[in-house]
Amino acid sequence: MSHWTLDDVPWKEFDAAKVNPELVRIVKAASLVEYNGHEYVKYLCNVFKDDDGLKEHLRRWGAEEVQHGEVLARWAKLADPSFDFEASFERFVTGYHLETQVDASIRGSRAGELIARCIVETGTSSYYTALAEATDEPVLKDICKRIAADELRHYKLFYTHLKTYLDREGLGFWGRLGVALGRIRESEDDELAYAYYAANHPDEPYDRQRWTRAYIGRAYSVYRRHHVDRVSAMVLKAVGLPANGRLNRVASNFAWFTMRNRAKRFSRYGTVAAA
Repeated sequence: MSHWTLDDVPWKEFDAAKVNPELVRIVKAASLVEYNGHEYVKYLCNVFKDDDGLKEHLRRWGAEEVQHGEVLARWAKLADPSFDFEASFERFVTGYHLETQVDASIRGSRAGELIARCIVETGTSSYYTALAEATDEPVLKDICKRIAADELRHYKLFYTHLKTYLDREGLGFWGRLGVALGRIRESEDDELAYAYYAANHPDEPYDRQRWTRAYIGRAYSVYRRHHVDRVSAMVLKAVGLPANGRLNRVASNFAWFTMRNRAKRFSRYGTVAAA
């Protein structure tokens, strides 16, 4: 069970005057993705079907992800009373489907699956940290700090189990790196684009390129250099490389350049100007 609940959030401090409409758009999208966490539990429990200890952790992890969706949706409804979360979520899961009935990881190994999960938790922890710093609205700031802390704890959970499976499966450095880079590339796949579309533009046709650009233009603009430095260190750790020193500086420089370049390229589709 999570160490906090929706009742712990200081809802009475909500300040509509400090709501950034562009942040509302990406929070809506995030609420759909997070609330769909139970589907990832199904998938992962099939991948690790004979690891009862990890499956217990996965179920708790999934419950926390769903709670993240609930709390983000509740805030989004305060910020935009017209937001119909239930209808948006139905559109999302109708248009974006995760295959859960599997016998093995799509990453090629269980260790590879855990590396991919580390990459995801790295991204979400840094993203919610960046959102917390980008907003002046006190309730959203509180929520994002809570979620960021949860996601960092989730990273540690998957990393701990990763060490066990690396010993069992012997996945080498290049295999680890390949999985990590592959999962990073997937950060701009259909899931987030479709979530952004389903939450914000239900009356328009789905265009992956258009909605990917709209999402990236807003989401990437909240990041600052120290967020990217942290991402770089956590990714390097997951693939078995030193998380500090020259390599981290090079990786972080490249990631920061790439992210800022894409944010600028897609700025005409929307940015979080106050960030």
